[in-house]
Amino acid sequence: MRGEIRRLFGTDGVRGTANIEPMTSETILGLGRAIAHVVKSDPRRHKIIIGKDTRLSGYMLESALTSGICSMGVDVLLVGPLPTPGIAFLTRSMRADAGVVISASHNPFQDNGIKFFDSTGFKLPDQTEREIERLLSKDEISHLRPTATAVGKAHRIDDATGRYNVFLKSTFPRELSLDGLKVVVDCANGAGYRVGPEVFYELGADVVSLGVEPNGENINEGCGALHPEKLGERVRAEGANVGIAIDGDGDRVIFIDELGAVVDGDELLAILAFALSDQGALSNNAIVATVMSNVGLEVALREKGIGLIRVGVGDRYVVEEMRRGGYILGGEQSGHVVCLDQSTTGDGLLTALRVLALIVESGKPLSELRSVMQRFPQQLVNIKVRERREIEGIPAITDGIAEANRELGDRGRVLVRYSGTEPLVRVMVEGDQPTVVDRLVNDIADRVRTELA
Repeated sequence: MRGEIRRLFGTDGVRGTANIEPMTSETILGLGRAIAHVVKSDPRRHKIIIGKDTRLSGYMLESALTSGICSMGVDVLLVGPLPTPGIAFLTRSMRADAGVVISASHNPFQDNGIKFFDSTGFKLPDQTEREIERLLSKDEISHLRPTATAVGKAHRIDDATGRYNVFLKSTFPRELSLDGLKVVVDCANGAGYRVGPEVFYELGADVVSLGVEPNGENINEGCGALHPEKLGERVRAEGANVGIAIDGDGDRVIFIDELGAVVDGDELLAILAFALSDQGALSNNAIVATVMSNVGLEVALREKGIGLIRVGVGDRYVVEEMRRGGYILGGEQSGHVVCLDQSTTGDGLLTALRVLALIVESGKPLSELRSVMQRFPQQLVNIKVRERREIEGIPAITDGIAEANRELGDRGRVLVRYSGTEPLVRVMVEGDQPTVVDRLVNDIADRVRTELA
């Protein structure tokens, strides 16, 4: 079940401080053996692709993972630094049995993580992750030791970046060009530091590159999608048409418009949804987002006649719902945007190309395109609690939520939930009147404090 607490896997793979459990060489070697065992469905030779971002610890964990996989008689294809969606693409296109990304995404450099993709390029389902954990905890495969020619081999794929580059450019309409556009791109000193600037340049843009000098320690440091402030300053200084910031593993993107203002994932979803709707290409006339997306997105879509399906936090749950319901567009406020008609996972560079195509095609600046959605005021209060009782079973809190929802109507919303990692209750209220939002969020927060703090 989605709410089940798992020892190793979180909502996006395994993550932690490098060289401290679970991100140790020993555990990662075991993970390699387990994923290799899971994919060996028949006697043929199997292969798993491994990619990584630019963290110093990537070398250590890549060696351990390779050793574990090869020790189970499965071959390894090493591609080096490449965005997470690039690994998903290569796993599909090279017909590998699985893909592995060594990355902690937007976390600081001292952290690292492991994400798995199946042979179709989608992240592993919960049940497969639970099976991998079971194999590790029960020590069921320690006796499996292929020898001689049955041991796996490791190969390096030298043209992986080029393959992904070609794929990205193939998603951009052939009749269009980025000629005449000045683009500032911030690659967060991460996995997209080579392919990002290349793609925009080869499509005709005048490219100014930031965050393209990784040293193993500066990934996400004051740059990229998490820190777009400097990008905004550079866009204004350069007189650029647009700024594009991806994160350390390249699966999310944040834009800066020509005026220097941040354009987040919710606004990108609105822009793309409106365009697809106008083209008659929005499947089921709805998109998927998480409970954290701004209510302004919901209102804008509703006024356009487009539906919004909300799911729990995590791009894997967005993709699950998209596949279940046949939707082609979904994502998160953080900049994970999933275009299932072209990719199996969030892809910052692919999303950037789709938005740039709309800028070129429409002749409108990004500041005008983003106006399809108006962000509603939001207040978030975190309350430290002594216990985790079911919110639904506390009338004082549920009554406050119900009263707030009645007052907000369809122009606002209330979200009260426990943090997944801390002893906190998060109370969020959104609405079109800031004073009302402020009053309601404080009322509900007071109720939470009285009952749980």
